[in-house]
Amino acid sequence: MEISASQVKALRDKTGLPMMDCKKALTEANGNEEAAIEILRAAGAKTMAGRTDRTTQEGRIVVFKDTKKNITAIIELLCESEPVSNNADFELLANALAEQLATGPGASTPEELLAQQFPNKPAGVTLQKFFDELVNKIREVFRLSRIARIEGNASSYVHHNKHVAAAISIEGEDCTAARDICMQIASMNPPYLQKNDIEPATIEKEREILAKQAKERNPNKPDNILQNIINGLMEKYYAERVLLAQPFVKDQTKTVQQICDDSKIKIKKMIRWVIGQEN
Repeated sequence: MEISASQVKALRDKTGLPMMDCKKALTEANGNEEAAIEILRAAGAKTMAGRTDRTTQEGRIVVFKDTKKNITAIIELLCESEPVSNNADFELLANALAEQLATGPGASTPEELLAQQFPNKPAGVTLQKFFDELVNKIREVFRLSRIARIEGNASSYVHHNKHVAAAISIEGEDCTAARDICMQIASMNPPYLQKNDIEPATIEKEREILAKQAKERNPNKPDNILQNIINGLMEKYYAERVLLAQPFVKDQTKTVQQICDDSKIKIKKMIRWVIGQEN
């Protein structure tokens, strides 16, 4: 059966795949477009099966907030190259994943989320189906590597490159200060929310090290003065590692804890993601 140029072009427009691949699939399917699409999909899946070990360090982190349900969702969708991370369909997929996670029934795993309906698409178009079709079209490895969902009041920040994001679950109302704190988390990367989150053994060991250093540098100081020096050094230690103990980036005269108190908010949990870097 002879395959016309218009048939090939129509299949090319629908799948985004090379003209020669489309012509070959149509020839094998005797001109049946739907059968040709299945042939192309199977060929793409076979090709991608041999590429699963490829590095995926590019992509985008997306946050979506459902203001009606008061639910915030954050997802990380990875790919192999920067150009693909800025592809319009890749961005559409990432945004849809975050929207569905926030507005839908929720999901405990990436696989569970992918099985759900693609928002605002016809019935039967799942996120997984769109995901697979886009992989088949672009021929890069994609990974939905992380998802998180915060129910209740929350604030968030995503850097303009979509590679760094932070979110906090709070008691109190979302406000400018809460968003500024998210920016601080993204830029300063404190590993702990509060001092109590640090293991006591870690604190004890650090205090011993600082005590030894203080005594070596101040051999003639009385014990009470040495203790004051050690306490001051410990406060610097906390300020480097504990969010609430850090100076607030927009007002260095106050700690983040003082800003929270002034704004009548309490941070219950914080999230910080960097693209391709598991916590």
